[in-house]
Amino acid sequence: MVFVLHRTYFPEGTQGILLYLGQFVCYTIELPWIQNKRNISCVPEGLYTLQKRYSQKFKHHIHLQDVPGRSLILLHPANDAIKELEGCIAPVSNHTGIGKGNSSRKAFHKLTSLVLPALAKNTHVQLRITSSLSYFRSQLFI
Repeated sequence: MVFVLHRTYFPEGTQGILLYLGQFVCYTIELPWIQNKRNISCVPEGLYTLQKRYSQKFKHHIHLQDVPGRSLILLHPANDAIKELEGCIAPVSNHTGIGKGNSSRKAFHKLTSLVLPALAKNTHVQLRITSSLSYFRSQLFI
């Protein structure tokens, strides 16, 4: 099971669209790309294994495994990347500005309703992060 996150980068933040089997799941927001610096940058593009995680703050959420040079990179609700994220990814229902969205909990619930049952069945779940430009270039050569 592989989810694909297509990103577009801006100096103020990173916008994304999350797909599963080519179907829209939700939008995403993240911090801007700042050379993978801890707590202030989005994570590098790549393929990551997802695991479920629980904390008092976020309850049940999703953890990206083996992010180079980083730890505790999560998928969790947030509507403003600069104010609420420290390198994590937030699902949102709509983009309302660069690095901003709305109805994050609703989008997060939609995502976890797909991911958490699969993980409970020991299905291997991954997230492939790519830029929109990389994705569209790859489509030209199919």
